[in-house]
Amino acid sequence: MKQLLAAFITSLVIVVCGARTLAQSNFKVDPVHSFIVFKINHLNVSSAWGRFNDPQGTVVWDDNDPSKGRVEVSVQTAKVDTGNPKRDQHLKSPDFFNAAQFPTLTFKSNSITKKGEGEFEVAGDLTVHGVTKPVTVTVKKVGEADTQMGHRAGWETTFTVKRSDFGMSFMPGGIGDDVTINVGIEAVKG
Repeated sequence: MKQLLAAFITSLVIVVCGARTLAQSNFKVDPVHSFIVFKINHLNVSSAWGRFNDPQGTVVWDDNDPSKGRVEVSVQTAKVDTGNPKRDQHLKSPDFFNAAQFPTLTFKSNSITKKGEGEFEVAGDLTVHGVTKPVTVTVKKVGEADTQMGHRAGWETTFTVKRSDFGMSFMPGGIGDDVTINVGIEAVKG
């Protein structure tokens, strides 16, 4: 009986440890199904909208222990898209993103903690225009499933930063300082 109990406990430990190992998943950001959209006040009468095409990155996720996860996402500043080529060129200039000198915007997480059911607090470093600042955002895990396009998961967040914190202060008064950023990441397990 002791041997049977010992074998059962050993099997249980192996199953539990194996489940924890399997819980951590590596995902690659799908740039076709992921979006980084921003809006900023224009002349105190409306919002100007834009997005960054082709986001790249990785997400390491563990539902059982979020502290083991990490998120790294980057976009090329040259891929800013507001639907207006002249405005896009201006945004790529030294007045704003200075795409020639600062070709990428990046976010790298430092910690992930569970906030509630399906909600997580992700703290990390956001680098824009060569300036790195800490940000903490609330991320909602939208879902995870086996699909006809592979095993996928999705997350969303909305947060606001001040462009002046990143050294972009062109046109004060004409363009707001607060930039609201909506991020929707869909990633494939790999």
